[in-house]
Amino acid sequence: MGDISISNGNCMNGNGQRKSCWYEEEIEENLRWCFALNSILHTGATQFQDIQLLDTKPFGKALVIDGKLQSAEIDEFIYHESLVHPALLNHLNPKTIFIMGGGEGSTAREILRHRTVEKVVMCDIDEEVVEFCKSFLVVNREAFCDPRLELIINDARAELERREQLYDVIIGDLADPIEGGPCYQLYTKSFYEFIVKPRLTQGGIFVTQAGPAGIFSHTEVFSCIYNTLKQVFKYVVPYSAHIPSYADTWGWVMASDSPFMSNADELDLRIKQRMKGENRYLDGKTFTSASTLSKAVRESLYSETHVYTEGNARFIYGHGTAYKHN
Repeated sequence: MGDISISNGNCMNGNGQRKSCWYEEEIEENLRWCFALNSILHTGATQFQDIQLLDTKPFGKALVIDGKLQSAEIDEFIYHESLVHPALLNHLNPKTIFIMGGGEGSTAREILRHRTVEKVVMCDIDEEVVEFCKSFLVVNREAFCDPRLELIINDARAELERREQLYDVIIGDLADPIEGGPCYQLYTKSFYEFIVKPRLTQGGIFVTQAGPAGIFSHTEVFSCIYNTLKQVFKYVVPYSAHIPSYADTWGWVMASDSPFMSNADELDLRIKQRMKGENRYLDGKTFTSASTLSKAVRESLYSETHVYTEGNARFIYGHGTAYKHN
């Protein structure tokens, strides 16, 4: 869990007194990550999870859910550009998108920058978190007001099972598959094979956040998610990027039964033709680099044998909530 430690100094608490605040989060056993705060902007609780909005000294405003950092103002663009744009740009003409989770609205924001997109369904289980993010995360207000966005409050698995519509891209912006966690069943082979894949159009693409992908942390869930998707889809591409506020390299995995393009110049051309505004992080060369994993991580992924199945879980440390990063 993430803790806020307060000692005499220069941070405002709820009573208007000046204190010295530090946010501390356990990354794994014997390893903690902490940084200084300017103030605690909001604290609250929903039926499903606790919420905090912090004003941090190194990372700007930061959203914390259930004691785990979800995103920070200064670098959330790395995570969300990496999650969204490779899949949409690899698709020939992405019109319909389904987001599992994504309650803060940043994933929808990036999707809606694509001119081809006609419909985005965002399905998050926690209405209070979504309303909180609508109110406090100014950067995403325009996305929440976009008429192309349909917001559904429901369990993503149940919603996909209920719907008959097919989608060009399905995006998993969920917590990691940890033991006893709310999202484990959304990472299993049977879920991918019998629920996700049948809801994709011809040439459709699935992409999911895949947890820490560092030299030591990638075996927590990254390699297992990759191997599980390999059992279901013909083409599977793992990629990663360093996110400073996470204190680690983060991973994503993209999967399809249609081949992905490997040309950086073509990716850049599609960005220019199909997207509104400039990316801050992702372009063709960046994605080529992101999908070129280190020797140690690459060999580990290729030798991974674990597959996520119903009733089978691993316990890990790390980031995590009912709708986002581990």
